[in-house]
Amino acid sequence: MIAYADRPWTKKYDAGVPKTLEPYPDITIQSFLQDAARKTPSKPALISSAHVPIFGRVFNALSYAELDSQSDALAVGMIGMGLKKGDRVALVLPNIAAFVISYYAVLKAGGVVAATNPTYPPDKMQFQLNDCDANIVICMSLFYNQLKQIQPKTKVKTLIVANVKEYLPGIAKVLFTLAKEKKGGHRVELADGDVWFQDVLAKNAGQKPNVTIIPSKDLALFQYTGGTTGVSKAAMSTHRALIANTLQMRAFFAPISSPDREEVFLGAIPMFHAFGMVAVLNFAISLGAKIALVPNPRDMIDLLDCIRLFQPTLFMGVPALYNVVNNHPLIKSGEVSLRSIRACISGSAPLPPATKEEFERLSGGTLREGFGMSEAPTASHCNPLNGENRLGSIGLPLPDMDSKIVSLDDGVTEIPVGEIGELIMTGPQLMVGYHGMPTETANVLREIDGRPWLYTGDIARMDEDGYFYIVDRKKDMALIGGFNVYPNNIEKVISSHPAVLEVGVAAIPHPDKVGQEALKAWVVLRPGQTVSEKELTEHCAKSLAPYEVPTRFGFTQELPKTTVGKTLRRELVQMEMAEREKSAK
Repeated sequence: MIAYADRPWTKKYDAGVPKTLEPYPDITIQSFLQDAARKTPSKPALISSAHVPIFGRVFNALSYAELDSQSDALAVGMIGMGLKKGDRVALVLPNIAAFVISYYAVLKAGGVVAATNPTYPPDKMQFQLNDCDANIVICMSLFYNQLKQIQPKTKVKTLIVANVKEYLPGIAKVLFTLAKEKKGGHRVELADGDVWFQDVLAKNAGQKPNVTIIPSKDLALFQYTGGTTGVSKAAMSTHRALIANTLQMRAFFAPISSPDREEVFLGAIPMFHAFGMVAVLNFAISLGAKIALVPNPRDMIDLLDCIRLFQPTLFMGVPALYNVVNNHPLIKSGEVSLRSIRACISGSAPLPPATKEEFERLSGGTLREGFGMSEAPTASHCNPLNGENRLGSIGLPLPDMDSKIVSLDDGVTEIPVGEIGELIMTGPQLMVGYHGMPTETANVLREIDGRPWLYTGDIARMDEDGYFYIVDRKKDMALIGGFNVYPNNIEKVISSHPAVLEVGVAAIPHPDKVGQEALKAWVVLRPGQTVSEKELTEHCAKSLAPYEVPTRFGFTQELPKTTVGKTLRRELVQMEMAEREKSAK
């Protein structure tokens, strides 16, 4: 009989992937940058670029030595502003060079990075600034005025302001200044007490911080959860946790990534999210690789232009992004090629088989589905890069990860292999807990046999070889006619229809039966395609039980999503209730 404790998944690892990496080095996350700057100081670390009429895409590279020295200078500057060890610094920046410089500067100063989504509305931004007790905020000038509006309701004392043009090449910087800076809201006047990013760097150039950091104890990150089920929480992680996860990824992905190869990461996933911060930023810097920065992944022309010019080899992304790339006219026409891409890891949402197959056909590379959480930043499972990829599976636990399925009823009893329950896991990269939320922390971090286990809230199963499969979120499970129904499974079936580009399924209050639920599917069609509700119902009936077939369909232009592509089912339900309220008037 197979037991979870036997770690059957290790037998399916690619050749050369170790079962364990213990003991992990006692180093800080900035050590990766410092090592790369020492070994390859002139090598490009960050590529900033822009499309300029007539000239095409122009770019500027920041070397490892420059990234290291500039983050040193910013760290010294913040210490001079009163930053103390353990203080949180909020980053309100997209994927630009200033984000990466700020990230390492905060860590070098002994601070804790609290990155937030720059596009958040004021109330949500205010909540996170207050929750992390930030005294210093580093932001892009585009967001400065909004931050000044909410500053009086926070503890923020100083804003350090960067401009998106600062790391662009000369011609792009000049044209941006003349044509876009003022019009786009990037040109601002700073209030007393606030400072320009470049002024801080200039004032402290050549200086180095001197802060003693204990990797196993000192926090490095407040990673806010996506908030798909309510108020976002700050998952607190130490330097050691981030080091561990970076090295776990390096070991597991060694068959396709190497410090000896000229790797180019496409930096499209937001780095204010754990996926982009760890699986792109930390991973790339640990390899001494280049990162082609993409400030706005929704700008597909810009993203594809970066792929065309910089020929990325590794592309971490989400299913929605791969799907859009697959169906873009520039890709379909062959004007932009994906052939430089050797490997991609998809996370944050289930990867539809059709999306995977088409992307691999177009690129000739490997697209594997993985799994991770902000509470274990960020990767915990992935399909092997060269070995067997099982469709619908999130893959195998990474080295030093233990995973098992426990009863949904008591949360303790191990469920036999092949049956469903809640996925729980433990490993060296688990968070310390949620900031200021002891009850929530106790709910998800529980001790078993002297080890902390993370209760993921995901309903899952494991097969006999150690491949794990996510069935759905516990909170998204619906009760239809007395049966448990999982929206993820229904979405997979509907998305296989040739007319469907994307779909979201959620349980809504039954319009006719008080206290009961009904299923509704919101469908985004492929360009130029049509399909009727009857056709979709018949399509579902071929693969689903009668109680699993949605009784209502809605057609929409887009689905509400988080910044990393997770469908916000609660917003789908809110859309439904708003429509009912409107109809009732």
